[in-house]
Amino acid sequence: MEMRAALAVAAGLAPAFFSIAIAQQPAPAFAAPNLGASGVRAMAANCAPCHGPGGRTVPGTRVAALAGRDDIAESMKAFKEGKREATVMHQIAKGYDDAEIAALAAYFAGRSR
Repeated sequence: MEMRAALAVAAGLAPAFFSIAIAQQPAPAFAAPNLGASGVRAMAANCAPCHGPGGRTVPGTRVAALAGRDDIAESMKAFKEGKREATVMHQIAKGYDDAEIAALAAYFAGRSR
């Protein structure tokens, strides 16, 4: 009986010790954005499903082309801040920090239409 009681007490305390151990772990460090050429190309690839490969939209679609534009950073910031209406871009823009937005804007501005 004493062994069962000891096991019950130990089992009851285990979650408390486990939560203390987790609470003492440092917060995970997230990787800095990859603003190198391959990282920016990878971010730009996320735009392709709607804006076309390389930011060149399929003619006749209602989605804006990105290639060759110099106003993308301002547009992304407006989406991010809720100053420009959108169906999904306001949510997508929130996923990028200012450096990533600037890198994407430069990437698409340098693409030919």
